[in-house]
Amino acid sequence: MGIRLETTWDHPEVRRLVTAAFGRRAEADLVDKLRETDGFVSQLSLVADQSGVVVGHIMFTHITLESDPPVKVLALAPVSVYPAFQNRGVGSALIRRGLAVADERGEPLVVVLGHPEYYPRFGFVRASTLGITSPWPDIPDDAFMVKTLSAYTENMKGKVRYPPEFDAAEQM
Repeated sequence: MGIRLETTWDHPEVRRLVTAAFGRRAEADLVDKLRETDGFVSQLSLVADQSGVVVGHIMFTHITLESDPPVKVLALAPVSVYPAFQNRGVGSALIRRGLAVADERGEPLVVVLGHPEYYPRFGFVRASTLGITSPWPDIPDDAFMVKTLSAYTENMKGKVRYPPEFDAAEQM
């Protein structure tokens, strides 16, 4: 299995796999919408390719941390793997590669809303321990996490602001 940049040719297959992975279209719609935003980072939209078949996808987009001064950080969302390929390390490989590319790019940190048992293995910690808060008050503290990268500095604290596309996805 290889991990490579997503191309426009991959978009229809990525849409199918994201829908299959989540069992609904909301996350696939989010991916399509995020590609059209200023926060889209093409170097951080990756696919896992097994013998020419796209079996996984991950996307990182820029969001704002309302620190002093405000800073662009990354949101990891979503990570998707076809159900038949889940629990085989595909998602982990995508996350590790994405985090490595983000660090090489000089990004300061990555925010994720996810399973508190899964993401700590990649170095994610509760965002609140670093003074970073979710924009959504009903999100459990242990599910809102961050991973600091090499360019992180301790003054990066505050509330995270996601683009409106994420709000629309939460309501679907």
